[in-house]
Amino acid sequence: MTKSQKITLSASRDIPFNKLVLSQSNVRKVKAGVSIEELAEDIARRTLLSSITIRPVLDDKGAETGMFEIPAGGRRYRALELLVKQRRLNKTALVPCIVRTDGLAEEDSLAENIQRAPLHPLDQFRAFQAMREKGKPEEEIAAAFFVSVNVVKQRLKLAAVSETLLEAYAEEEMTLDQLMAFTVNPDHERQEQVWEALKQHYSKQPYEIRRMLTEGAVRASDRRAQFVGLDNYVEAGGEVLRDLFQTDDGGWLQDAALLETMVTEKLKEEAEAIRAEGWHWIEVATDFPYGHTYDLRRIRGEAEPMSDEEDATYTALKAEYDKLEEEYAETDELPEEVDERLGEIETAMEALQNRPIRFEPEDYAIAGAFVSIDGSGQLRVERGYVRPEDEPAVEGDDGSEGDEVDPNTDDEAVDGIGKATDLDEEEDDDGTKPLSDRLVCDLTVHRTMALRDALANDPQLAMLACLHAMVLQLFYHYGQDSCIEITPKSMQFGAQAEGLAEMPYVQSIDLGIETWAGNLPKEPEELWDALIEWDSDSRDALFAHCVAMTVNAVQEPHYRKPRQIAHADVLAATLGLDMAKAGWSPTAQSYLGRVTKAQILDAVREAKGDKDADRIAGFKKPDMVEAAEELLAGTGWLPEPLRTPPLIERPDEPELEIVDENLSAHGDEPDADEHQTALEAAE
Repeated sequence: MTKSQKITLSASRDIPFNKLVLSQSNVRKVKAGVSIEELAEDIARRTLLSSITIRPVLDDKGAETGMFEIPAGGRRYRALELLVKQRRLNKTALVPCIVRTDGLAEEDSLAENIQRAPLHPLDQFRAFQAMREKGKPEEEIAAAFFVSVNVVKQRLKLAAVSETLLEAYAEEEMTLDQLMAFTVNPDHERQEQVWEALKQHYSKQPYEIRRMLTEGAVRASDRRAQFVGLDNYVEAGGEVLRDLFQTDDGGWLQDAALLETMVTEKLKEEAEAIRAEGWHWIEVATDFPYGHTYDLRRIRGEAEPMSDEEDATYTALKAEYDKLEEEYAETDELPEEVDERLGEIETAMEALQNRPIRFEPEDYAIAGAFVSIDGSGQLRVERGYVRPEDEPAVEGDDGSEGDEVDPNTDDEAVDGIGKATDLDEEEDDDGTKPLSDRLVCDLTVHRTMALRDALANDPQLAMLACLHAMVLQLFYHYGQDSCIEITPKSMQFGAQAEGLAEMPYVQSIDLGIETWAGNLPKEPEELWDALIEWDSDSRDALFAHCVAMTVNAVQEPHYRKPRQIAHADVLAATLGLDMAKAGWSPTAQSYLGRVTKAQILDAVREAKGDKDADRIAGFKKPDMVEAAEELLAGTGWLPEPLRTPPLIERPDEPELEIVDENLSAHGDEPDADEHQTALEAAE
């Protein structure tokens, strides 16, 4: 019987560093893993944890030269070399080595790299957790392994997931992305419930896990959470769920009832302070629907003027700002301290310019204020709105209502635009008697027609008169103050479209309204003179804004208007309107939650293709809505009513020949054939 040969391990020796050289037989050519600098720091902290494999360097006759080459362990050698260069390690320091003489050097190098089994991520998570439990701070763990503190926090968060889920991850029943999603909620029982529920699902996407674990919670980016403040909410005993692996906008507030109570209490306190200003009424809500001020007149207060001291401070700040800007105008990048100072000056100037608004005592007696929370979570106070029932009575010059008709007036006295039908009363000997109503009507008919003729020949003034009439109606609700009988209508759509106020294009048009209203005079009687003084560019911009406020392209089931909608398509095409670029996107609130599953799938299929549509086809409606919202984000997909049709290019129209009536006075009147040709061309 043959004896089995025992294995003899390679000898271990301590070799001076200056006797070691790199071998060309090392198979690792591509840099990967921890950097040489980081490995050197690790060796300096913990010394060398793994011996280096070496082979004797032989001369031409096969005798050892006293030098040794390194086929496996080149990175460790370079790290030691760096420490020697930094004079942190002696060049004769002894290095623990394994001396190999059998086989090929390339084989040793390849075997060492291939047979090295990487650490399972779960072992790393648990190792970090063990170090933390033994009292090592997260910062020290991060420094020891050359990772950020956030990475350490992430690993600890993963290690804190339910042991049932960690076992599933170790058995490859769950992906790392799925495990990361479970860290959102620290409740192990809830984690396990969601995992069991997901086993029945066709898909187990991480976003579904996050959604199920945060059901009933309120995002920290919600206006209510921003209004109360996360610190105050936590101080009151509320819990915040965080996602360390994805952007979570601050997390989720788990106690919605506590948040609602805090919002109500804070709004009540803020409203009492506004009520103390003396307003006739106050309305308080977390949010008001868009258009809630429609048909309410807005009283514009006046900003408190700066005091002499404030004015001097503002002037000094402005001079310093201008001086710094001029001094560094040619500099590509501002010095940090200069940039910081400019920011401080801007903040101080804005604070001085943001003047408190002053109202008259009679304004407080009839007007009120709306108190709510804006989209960014700041208190929103809309002051100075007058309800129709609180409007003071408007009387005519004779003490009667402006639109009141004299009951003694003969219904047949005026025909059409004002043509008198009866003869004037006989002349009275008393020269002080006022002109009869009939005569005044006759005379003003003439004046009206002459005004029309004059205005028709002055396009610029005609536009000004039209602008004046529209501004009176849209900004003052005093359309009767103009003789131009143009009545613009500006519909409000808050009831039809939830969340309308948060859209960027709505905020833009509202900002325009606020800006124009702030630049217009307080009293409607002063409007004409103000518009006269404005430059043409300002009037054109205001005119465009007023016309824009009258646009109505809403398709309502009870009011069919195909021609208006067709014109809206032409207008949109001419403007190049793209609703996706304007800011609209298909969300659960705006579209997906309000259509059928089939329509959701059609949208996904059109935007992303059959593969993504088929993947979510088996989802329940809430899950499908959430998945579709994520899939459609950023695609620019729009439902049919929001799409802008292409602009149809029309052939050049023949120009109408304008016939100058003055030509006939000089004997140059065109003949009938030429006149007929011009009319046909116009048609």
